[in-house]
Amino acid sequence: MIQDKIVVHYEDGRLLKGVTTNFVPNKDFFHFIPMDSPPGSKLLELRTTGLKGLFFVKEFSGNPNYNEKKEFDSPKLLVGRKIRVVFKDGELMVGTTDRYPLDSPGFFVVPADTNSNNESCFVVKSATQQVSLI
Repeated sequence: MIQDKIVVHYEDGRLLKGVTTNFVPNKDFFHFIPMDSPPGSKLLELRTTGLKGLFFVKEFSGNPNYNEKKEFDSPKLLVGRKIRVVFKDGELMVGTTDRYPLDSPGFFVVPADTNSNNESCFVVKSATQQVSLI
């Protein structure tokens, strides 16, 4: 069973770090195991309501001093459409998306910066201030 490392960002600033095995973009809940849970712990059911996004990460610790680039490396072959997302809290994310469905509660973005600790992010549309294809 593949476990994705995620950092769950709430709109109110709370963060949860852990793993999920069953996140599906069109469902309003997913199962989550906090990173400090002992083996055999019960799965938590988290709702997407009130979330800013689910950040699928390489490492939980990341590098807090790293400033993620907000531009694309020109020689890199891109997959998907370039997108710019401004969250309600002011955070800017620049990357690519393979789909931006208008009838969906969110969409995935792969950061433009290949050195980012984020592999991808499921952006919850209700937490955004502005989204534009670039």
